[in-house]
Amino acid sequence: MSPRTNESAPEDRRPRPDEGAPADDRRDDGRDDDSRNDDSRDDNGRNDNGRDDNARNDNARNDNGRDGDGRDDNGRDGDGRNDNGRNDNGRDDNGRNDDARDDEVHDHEGRDDAGRDIAASGPAPARAPESFRRRVVRYTACAAALAVAFTGFAVALGAGEDERTVITSTSPGVSAAQLAGGDLDTAVTALQAHLREQPKDFGSWSTLGLAYVEQARTKGDPSRYPQAEKALKRSLKLRPDNDPALAGLAALAAARHEFEDALRYADRALKENPYSERALCSRIDALVELGRYDEALKAAQLADTRRPGIPVFTRYAYVYELRGDVKTARRVLEQALNSSVTRGDIAYVASQLGQLAWKQGDYKTSLDHYARALGADDTYLPALEGRARAQAASGDEGKAIRGLEPVVATYPLPGPLVVLGELYEAKGDKAAAREQYALVDAYTAIARVNGVNADLDTAMAAADHGDKKAALRAAEAEWKRRETVHTADALAWALHVNGRDDEALPYARRATRTGYQDATVLYHRGMVEYAAGDKKEARASLKAALDLNPGFSPLGAAEARRTLKALEAAK
Repeated sequence: MSPRTNESAPEDRRPRPDEGAPADDRRDDGRDDDSRNDDSRDDNGRNDNGRDDNARNDNARNDNGRDGDGRDDNGRDGDGRNDNGRNDNGRDDNGRNDDARDDEVHDHEGRDDAGRDIAASGPAPARAPESFRRRVVRYTACAAALAVAFTGFAVALGAGEDERTVITSTSPGVSAAQLAGGDLDTAVTALQAHLREQPKDFGSWSTLGLAYVEQARTKGDPSRYPQAEKALKRSLKLRPDNDPALAGLAALAAARHEFEDALRYADRALKENPYSERALCSRIDALVELGRYDEALKAAQLADTRRPGIPVFTRYAYVYELRGDVKTARRVLEQALNSSVTRGDIAYVASQLGQLAWKQGDYKTSLDHYARALGADDTYLPALEGRARAQAASGDEGKAIRGLEPVVATYPLPGPLVVLGELYEAKGDKAAAREQYALVDAYTAIARVNGVNADLDTAMAAADHGDKKAALRAAEAEWKRRETVHTADALAWALHVNGRDDEALPYARRATRTGYQDATVLYHRGMVEYAAGDKKEARASLKAALDLNPGFSPLGAAEARRTLKALEAAK
């Protein structure tokens, strides 16, 4: 057990992820830049549960991500007092309210739809927020240039409407533990109200920023990211170099897939506070997503020494998995699940175990884990999506479709949209499939409007279901930014679908060189090898993919079986 060196926190008695395993063999590159749990405790050792992208994320992770745990690391001056300990009433020297109608507290520059100022002392009438899927569909129907501009406005409008329901209480801002453990929308409303009364509370600004990151993840709405950026930068303006805001910006950058920025902000936060759990975890995420796997392992070991707990354990497991050590990854996740006490942690870790079991073709175990995750949180998106994948792989495509349809109706994210589209296509409903693929393109465009780098998502979806040339451009751009197993796989596949298999082959093989066991990656390699004329290697790769996870894709698995059958017949 690593000693807890943060003197303000009690010793954490949870098991170390590397107990019983060599310290020098360990995964990551982020399931669609996924997200992993970014905080189950605040920096004072309190249980914080706030969950992330990944992908690739995170109980405050990310999509890939893995970012933003929504908690306030700040234990200093975050109580609504100024530096001299006096209550900051938010008025300037002339008695006028300062920042009471801030953009992060009220959208539209503090005005309602009619352009009238919204009084700081009372909430404006609330209206139900527009469905994000409806905004995506509306976006798709517009002409390209007008659509982008209109979507930017629509996204901002949708993000602001629900924020007008603001409580009038002047109680202190929401703590990190409250934010993580309770209703996120209620917590955001309380923070907004508090910041109207105490607009110079830098700690609450950082907490609000992280809450917006978490809302982006849980609602599938990237319009929250610009709001998060404003809130976090407001915190830094009020208190330069405060580590909660810096760590929050690291989480935000990871959510937007800007991993160099995430690393830079994490390092700045750790310079101010070496025990910031969020910053330690964001640093691991960034290194993983940049393909710097050896450094990511060292970062995970350091984080475990300084702040052992659920967020670090889940990242450790991913580092192990990327290195091909699935057994250790599973053991670490099981330890993490056994030590999880909050619903958010249970949902997140159980979903990670479900995904790992599905990747190994153990669909019954996978479904058991997803059932546990949904027992903790029946709205948890990764569990709903993962359960559908496992159901489809088990042969119950109808149940998978019925489970996914309400998910994508509310949260039209690329992962579940592609799965649902392929399930429709596999049963012959190509029109319904095309609708799902079109929504992927629309979501990607909206994400870009809100500062998200979506090249990897674009490359993977477009290569199979869209503009193949656009897929190649996106894959090449992403490879220039970061060389990972996932970007190598994306570039190999994009080159393949554009008929450039000789160029694709080195990238396809590079995607598997760490030992990472993923049937889709092996399938891509096998198909590239087949097209390039290397029949022996193609046979081995395709067989490995189907042996590992025979239901890895409704369409890809069928194509792998057909190609392997042709190869066997030609022997």
